[in-house]
Amino acid sequence: MAQTSDALNMPMADDDLAYVKQVVEKSGTSFLAGMKVLPKPRRNAMFSIYAFCREVDDIADEPGDLTERRRALQDWRDEIDRLYAGQPGREITRALKRPVTDYGLPKEEFLAVIDGMEMDLERDMRAPSMEELTLYVRRVAVAVGLLSVRAFGAKGDEADRIAQSLGEALQFTNILRDLNDDLKLGRLYLPKEYLERHGITETEPAAVLRHENLPLVCQDLAVLAKQRFAETRQILAQSQQRRALRPSILMMEVYDRTLDKLVASNWQNIEERVSISTASKLWIVLRHGIF
Repeated sequence: MAQTSDALNMPMADDDLAYVKQVVEKSGTSFLAGMKVLPKPRRNAMFSIYAFCREVDDIADEPGDLTERRRALQDWRDEIDRLYAGQPGREITRALKRPVTDYGLPKEEFLAVIDGMEMDLERDMRAPSMEELTLYVRRVAVAVGLLSVRAFGAKGDEADRIAQSLGEALQFTNILRDLNDDLKLGRLYLPKEYLERHGITETEPAAVLRHENLPLVCQDLAVLAKQRFAETRQILAQSQQRRALRPSILMMEVYDRTLDKLVASNWQNIEERVSISTASKLWIVLRHGIF
């Protein structure tokens, strides 16, 4: 139930809002188009959620002393505790204070995102088992989806099921798109079972990405991603919350078309980043972003 104290009913401070907007715009995220179709309060909530995800992700990805990065993630855990105690101390958590109250954003999902970043930091994320990959995706993608659908204004089991299926679809697509970027970080998220299915016993990222059967592995994961997109569409087809879920629909369409381009490329040149054109994105916004 929303609290009604004067402090919680105050709008975001201009400086805090400017900070989270800067983080989002600087990132160049493809999620920005989806955020922009939201009413201003919900859009600002999504800016704040994304800025949080961006900052903890940078801790996991940027080079630096491991002990310091562990401490930085723990600092974020402590900051989330302060946020839910009503005493946030950073720009991002101050910007999150009102959305947490107004939209019922679950604390455990913010902590799950940090758990996912710790997996990148602590574990050898090279050809994880499907079980481990599923856990990772639950933390870094589905958790974000569960926060996002609440910020969009969608509710209930239906919204949570969309967050689950679409979160997996988007993350599997990211994995297939970002093979070369992940290689630079010493990571390989393709599941071990898929590699072994196609006779790849190596787990060293560069060796796997040079293997002649890499496209077969990627095609298998693309099939799984397509299944998750199809599941999302099935839920949306019967949904009474499509208007609230416009940002989810926009991201689904952008990523599904990106996946189609990846499949068509057959992963013959992983150094070349695949994306859809600005014109295609504009068409998607016009088709799905305006009701």
